[in-house]
Amino acid sequence: QVQLVESGGGLVQAGGSLRLSCAVSGVTFRTYAMGWFRQTPGKEREFVATINRSGGRTDYADSVKGRFTISRDNAKNTVYLQMSGVKPEDTAVYYCAADRNGVGRTTTQDYESWGQGTQVTVSS
Repeated sequence: QVQLVESGGGLVQAGGSLRLSCAVSGVTFRTYAMGWFRQTPGKEREFVATINRSGGRTDYADSVKGRFTISRDNAKNTVYLQMSGVKPEDTAVYYCAADRNGVGRTTTQDYESWGQGTQVTVSS
């Protein structure tokens, strides 16, 4: 059974940093691409970042490019999202997701498995 568990969310001041983690079990982690998405009330879930199976390719939403970094540790079955220079508009529930395709894609429909989400709140 696939399980994705996010952690690391919380309250942070604008301009600060936060690192999210997502521990994955139940799949051969190194074969999956991983993604981070976020959602605020009343809005669609939106793409934040993705990393391919090897970690050699990443992609980011324009809104976070240059501030967020996605990485993975295949030995620990964990994917990370380092958030720096956060802004109040980054406030959302952040979800990690797994895509067996392995390439690293950017739409929610591409991902088969999802975590429960972790709340990130950025105060101004």
